[in-house]
Amino acid sequence: MSKNKFPQWILLVALSISSIIMNAQEKATTANELNAAQQNLVLISAFTSLGKTEQLKSQLNKGLDSGLSINEIKEALVQLYAYCGFPRSLNALNVYKTVLDERKLKGIVDNTGKEIVIENPTEDKYEQGRKVLETLTGVHQQKPAPGFGEFAPRTDAFLKEHLFADIFSSDVLTYQQRELVTISALASMSGVEPQLQAHIQMGKNTGITEGQLAEVAALIEKNISQSQANTIRKIIGQTIKSEIDPGMLIRIAEIEIIPEFADQYKTIVQEAASTSVKNESGVIAIFPMWQRENPNQVRIIEIYANNTAYQNHLQSAHFKQYKTSTLKMIKSLRLVDMSVLHIETMKDIFNKL
Repeated sequence: MSKNKFPQWILLVALSISSIIMNAQEKATTANELNAAQQNLVLISAFTSLGKTEQLKSQLNKGLDSGLSINEIKEALVQLYAYCGFPRSLNALNVYKTVLDERKLKGIVDNTGKEIVIENPTEDKYEQGRKVLETLTGVHQQKPAPGFGEFAPRTDAFLKEHLFADIFSSDVLTYQQRELVTISALASMSGVEPQLQAHIQMGKNTGITEGQLAEVAALIEKNISQSQANTIRKIIGQTIKSEIDPGMLIRIAEIEIIPEFADQYKTIVQEAASTSVKNESGVIAIFPMWQRENPNQVRIIEIYANNTAYQNHLQSAHFKQYKTSTLKMIKSLRLVDMSVLHIETMKDIFNKL
């Protein structure tokens, strides 16, 4: 009997060691990835920073479903005013209030989370903010900050006393979460690369990995634009993806409108085109025009990132609404697929606008 027990004991030890190794490997893998709550925090921040309220509403619901607390999201939206301005922060908070009201009516009970403390009892807020910034950057912070701080001391005071003291004094979000929020917002906006670079380094100091930053870039590419995603990739030393897909779909729609519907059609197509470009990252351009001599002859330049983007566009609610509402107005329709003479010059041409 003892001979039979010995191999079983060995087997149990082997299984335990194997389990420990697998758990360690799993932790190593997940530490380099964004969990569902973090992914939603990235997109909530991105859509807030760009004022994309329609996408934001859906993302807020997903964020709550993923386990983010009510106050974690609220605190993120409050913090974002420092990076994308009060108007977009306030709009996002109003959207969020609507989402919470709708979920409550449906009987959904969301986790409130930690209490948000409004008052900051510290007397020397500048010093408090300076120390927080030192923690984030790992670098001694001069008083005043060189450059802008010497030129505009009030800005240096607001930055330290309000953003890094008052806002960061709340522990509803960790420093890592706050940097993830900031990085996601800055990565979605153009013209802020120096600030993005600084916050990416701060994010790394809080434990955000390059793998997670690469995942942020992928989320920005999918939901905002490849151009903005490349700003992160450039900073973290990743390969920059070409912003022009070789499979880009380009066509001209030649449409003749029944005269009595001309004005009505122009209003509808303009709204549909604007909504498509604004809300669909894969729709690069939908540009309606009509002939001066014959206003019933409409031409629409359509550019899609690839065929997948085009198929997604056909399934969008705004395209289906456009299609059904204009069906009776169109006398004839011809779609002409086009090839680009020199694809690399496209970006330079459109940049002129």
